[in-house]
This record gives sequence, C-alpha cells and structure tokens, in this order.
Amino acid sequence: MWRKIFGSGNKTSVDREETVPFELTVDRASMPRHIAIVMDGNGRWAKSQGKSRSAGHEEGARTLKRIVRAASDMGVEVLTVYAFSTENWKRPKLEVDFLLKLFDSFLEKELAEMHAEQVRLHFIGRRDRFTERFQQRMADAEQLMAQNTGIHFNLAANYGSQDEILRAVRSIAERAAAGEIAPEEIDEEFFSNALDTAGDPPVDLFIRTSGDLRLSNFLLWQSAYAELYFTETHWPDFTAEELARAIQDFAGRSRRFGGLDAEE
Repeated sequence: MWRKIFGSGNKTSVDREETVPFELTVDRASMPRHIAIVMDGNGRWAKSQGKSRSAGHEEGARTLKRIVRAASDMGVEVLTVYAFSTENWKRPKLEVDFLLKLFDSFLEKELAEMHAEQVRLHFIGRRDRFTERFQQRMADAEQLMAQNTGIHFNLAANYGSQDEILRAVRSIAERAAAGEIAPEEIDEEFFSNALDTAGDPPVDLFIRTSGDLRLSNFLLWQSAYAELYFTETHWPDFTAEELARAIQDFAGRSRRFGGLDAEE
C-alpha cells in the first residue's frame, strides 16, 4: 500500500502553503495515472466573497499551483486542466483580456519553480488565436521543461474537444489522401496519437468543481472510460485534501470497461 500524509505543518518553501491534513492510503496499482480537472467556479466564489470576478480568477490561479504540486506529491503521472475553452472567447472582453494576462503572468511567475520541481508543461488547444509573443512564450516554456521527469502538466488553453477531434481527422485525412497512410492503419491508438494529448494515457479520473454536472467539451475521446467526480466546491476552495478524497473514491470503484466483475 502507498501512504501519503499531507499537512505536516512544515513548509518546504517560502510561499508553499500548508494543506489540510489528510491521510491517503491507496494501492499504487489503484492510483489514477491521468487526472483531468474542469476548474469551475472562480466567478461564483468571487461573488460569494463580495469580490470581483478577476479576484476569483487570481485565487483560482493560486489554487492551480497548489494542486499541481499536490498531484505531483501523490504520484499522479499526468494532470490536465481546463484553463480556457474555445467558447470562453464569448465572455466580456474585459474578462477575456484579464484571463490572457493572467496566463502570461502565471508563466512568468511560476515557470522557474515548476521547472525546478521537474514539472513537464505542455499546452493543448489551438494557439493561432493568441498573440505571437504569447505563442513564443508557450513554446519556450515547453522546450525548457521538455526533459523534466516529474508530473506531465497539460494546460488546455483555447481548447475544445470537438475542435481537437476535427483537427485530428483533417490531419489524418490529408495524410491518407497523400498516400502516406492506408485506412486500415487508423485504429484507436493511431487516432489517439493524432490528438493534442499524444503519448499520454487515457483519462482515469475526471473532476469538475462548483456543482455543474457536464463535461463541457473537455477531453471527450480521452475520457471515454474515465470515472467522474463532481463536487460543489468552487475551484478557489479546492484543496489537496479534496483531491486526495477524489483519488480515494476513485480507488474504491470497480472499473469494468464494458465487461463484468468476477462476481457478476
């Protein structure tokens, strides 16, 4: 059995915040390799606190830093978070501009620390709508951290799963039309490697915060057999303890992948 206790009371860096004590006892074979999170509720959290939506997004960014570290400490291989969807451009321009500045600031402030902690950062989604400067910053961050051996952290920005699937289909169709591949070569593994998450294992645990019960066009192919975990907790209040509870809940479920349990 693998045991990890959080919140010992000792901070390991200047800005590292203590987590709520929680003992996670999970067989390593039962740990989710890939966790996906829809980080919902920044605005609702801000409203409940009498603060601006921008303050909610800032607090959400601080929560993200803590959760990446916690997931890494727990032994999660891949963490993919939904930061900005292809539909989020419909939000008020002031909010969109603030979110884009927050992404830029997150990279500027946290990159060195993530790199030191061996995080391997990768952006998924379409980059063509971002400024050339930000696209270059994304590419530089990925290159810097490409050889790191820690948790693989996918940040979904301007991402939509349907868009991702269509881009993959078009790419495969172009290669088939050019005679590079034969139709019979296209199987599930081939298609998975044409997606933005190529090389990552499928999503095992899909978490959504803030009470909504939907997938919102996030990792639809990758989450075909994911276990779903919904919580009323708004994202800024989501803690390492609740992440551990979600993993504990996951470990106790029976994953049949369309088959039957031995006793059925």
